[in-house]
Amino acid sequence: MKVKGIDYRTVWMQGKEVFLIEQNLLPFEFKIYKAGTFKDTCHAIKTMIVRGAGAIGAAAGFAMAQAALEASDTNYLDSLIVAKIEIENTRPTAQNLFYAVERVFKAACISHEQAVKEAMCIADEDSDASRRIGEIGNDLIKDGFNILTHCNAGWLAFVDYGTALSPIYTAHRSGKKIFVYVDETRPRSQGARLTAWELMNEEVPHTIVPDNAGAFLMSQGRVDMIITGADRIAANGDTANKIGTFEKAIIAKEFGIPFYIAAPTSTIDMKCSSGKDIPVEHRSENEVLYQTGPDKKGVLHEILVCSPGSNAINPAFDITPAKYITGIITEKGIINANKEVLFKCS
Repeated sequence: MKVKGIDYRTVWMQGKEVFLIEQNLLPFEFKIYKAGTFKDTCHAIKTMIVRGAGAIGAAAGFAMAQAALEASDTNYLDSLIVAKIEIENTRPTAQNLFYAVERVFKAACISHEQAVKEAMCIADEDSDASRRIGEIGNDLIKDGFNILTHCNAGWLAFVDYGTALSPIYTAHRSGKKIFVYVDETRPRSQGARLTAWELMNEEVPHTIVPDNAGAFLMSQGRVDMIITGADRIAANGDTANKIGTFEKAIIAKEFGIPFYIAAPTSTIDMKCSSGKDIPVEHRSENEVLYQTGPDKKGVLHEILVCSPGSNAINPAFDITPAKYITGIITEKGIINANKEVLFKCS
């Protein structure tokens, strides 16, 4: 994807260093974060410098490769195991993280050269899968469609192209006239800050809407379909995604609006029989209590936006049962989640 005419991936590796777009600063400032060690890359994952299922997975794979490059020959395997545990503890919900770490760890047991090669391969596969999701999902989008999305599952959330936004980009580039309603996605506002920024770069017509405006828009007949991403999909089709996704799916069901999940097959966790087995990350209450934005001079500030002294809870994800999902758009085709046929993707 291009930013000011320059091609970028969300995360990439050169030599022993990993480079990531600093997403906490967007859309106010575009900056590249350089992670010199695997611990620096872990920091980027944990603090959401990089976020989104595919991008987290690629970053985690690169972190595992960095750990292999940093490990001494005398205690090589022990160092790999310690690093693997640390990387896996950065974010608990995104399946792509564990998928990538396991693959690179196995490669690292052969050699650190193989680890780097495997990490690069995972990043390329993620980009290719996202591109294919765009091609397949485009067939669902008719000319003149109004589409609602939640959080950010665009190219910032993956190595390139994205998932929920990939069909939208493909449809737009093919000449279809579409419009996107962008959920702001509290508390971190990934929709208002990241999805809107991406759509602006792509010149896709859109508007930001409050998270709780979805039911109103759907009741007015102003939404033709909903597409969101996923951080983990259980074997029965239950799906974890950014908090607020579940309520959108319920409302879509009420009004007969198609609700699609877009995700690569690497997001499917065959070890999770249902959504009850998916761990849900709970993040700091400060993300709810405080907001960050620039002043008139462009300097970023964090300010309290809630009643002083009040506490907050901050579940980062919710689980949407398969019965609310019309279909799952993968790089291998569209799967009917309600029929429990996800095993075909294994």
